[in-house]
Amino acid sequence: MLNYYIYLHGFASSPNSAKARDISDRFAQNHTKLKIPDLNAGDFSHLTIARQITQVVAEFPLDSVPVTLIGSSLGGLTAAHIGQKYPQVQRLVLLAPAFGFLSHWFPKLGNEQVQRWQQEKYLQVYHYGEGRELPLSYDFVTDATQFQENLLQRSIPTLILHGTKDEVIPITASREFARSRPWVNLVELESDHSLGNVMEEIWQAIHLFCQLPGSSKI
Repeated sequence: MLNYYIYLHGFASSPNSAKARDISDRFAQNHTKLKIPDLNAGDFSHLTIARQITQVVAEFPLDSVPVTLIGSSLGGLTAAHIGQKYPQVQRLVLLAPAFGFLSHWFPKLGNEQVQRWQQEKYLQVYHYGEGRELPLSYDFVTDATQFQENLLQRSIPTLILHGTKDEVIPITASREFARSRPWVNLVELESDHSLGNVMEEIWQAIHLFCQLPGSSKI
């Protein structure tokens, strides 16, 4: 069956990230098209999850072709919420999905910095894709609080790949998510948040889960 594949990169990242390029190259080698929209949309400062959802859904084919979303970190969280709302999404692959994103980020920022962000409306955030700090509106936080994991109850086939040494989003976040959802398959890998040392394992898992044609080797 024909499928449409979209990759959603992570927070403060880009379609040129190492993981996005690696997966894109493997899809190309497999003669399968993978769309990778730039979720910064030329305006990282006003990024929200809602905006990402609107942008990705606009990429869906109009002829009801089944869509598979592959999302990394915040892109994984976004993909999960898109899958909940849009039946055209038939499969999810989530790489270190950012479940509980704010609850993990805020303690690292500290109460004082979070309060200053709310008061001053913008926070300087290091953007890995740009290689520099960029201001991010507090609207990101206000918007993100609307997207709760307990709302994700559609039984859509889901593969989660998460590193046991993840220093950004702890593996416990994915374990907790998978525990009450029998349609979710969680694969734990010996890696950190970047998953950079396990890309071959990730590709093998994606190839099998998505039933991609041809050889699974790049």
